[in-house]
Amino acid sequence: MTSLNHKIDFAVVLSVTKANPNGDPLNGNRPRQNYDGYGEISDVALKRKIRNRLQDMGESIFVQSNDRKSDSYGSLRERADANAELEKILKSKTVSGDEFANIACGEWLDVRSFGQVFAFKADKGAGVSVGIRGPVSIHTATSLDPIDITSMQITKSVNSEPGTSRGSDTMGMKHRVDWGVYMFYGSINTQLAEKTGFTNEDAERFKNALVSLFENDASSARPEGSMEVHTVYWWEHNCKLGQYSSAKVHRSLKVEKRVEEPKSFEDYEFVIQPLEGLKVEVIDGQ
Repeated sequence: MTSLNHKIDFAVVLSVTKANPNGDPLNGNRPRQNYDGYGEISDVALKRKIRNRLQDMGESIFVQSNDRKSDSYGSLRERADANAELEKILKSKTVSGDEFANIACGEWLDVRSFGQVFAFKADKGAGVSVGIRGPVSIHTATSLDPIDITSMQITKSVNSEPGTSRGSDTMGMKHRVDWGVYMFYGSINTQLAEKTGFTNEDAERFKNALVSLFENDASSARPEGSMEVHTVYWWEHNCKLGQYSSAKVHRSLKVEKRVEEPKSFEDYEFVIQPLEGLKVEVIDGQ
């Protein structure tokens, strides 16, 4: 399979209803907000969800979360060592960074998509410090309007350890976004795709992951159905460098309010300003 031969830009519109899309550990796990009150979902959180969806689709993923592992390895080093070719390099006295990167990119889809830093201590070998830049870049998701956050005090009515005598006075807090529509943008760079071996088929897998981003993602903070992808906009250029800059492509998607104070996804209108020679595929979320 050949590497991606044309630049791709994309945008995703999603909604949050009574859920915490991305808690801030430095702020009591409250939903992330910027200083203007707009909600945010970090690019790291989005990449985690994309990795999970690709893993659900049967793709080989290197950075797996502990609660979603599809193998028995307890660390990234163990997962790398399980690859016979990488293990051989790790145990050698000299490490070829290019060779290591080529093997890793061929093995794991998330490595050839997002890149990865491999920094492992020496173990009867030379150790390794290899950085891979991936072709897929993703922006932080931001809400279209400032969000309202509801905080709810909860109590714990059971004992964690025997012999303790705690009642229902052990307090905790849960926070949620009552409602909001968020949007994030991204791009896929062909020059970096050539280096990692990211293919046209990989791009199609990535697009499918975006469309179904919140499938199999439920938790107490994000109940089933509280997070929804409404639309994916997918621009495919006709050349490697792209007909237009990513910034111009992303700006071509305009958002207009149908009412003064939107309360639902339908209260927004999304309008694409045509760019000559560049077509956009509009895909409804699942």
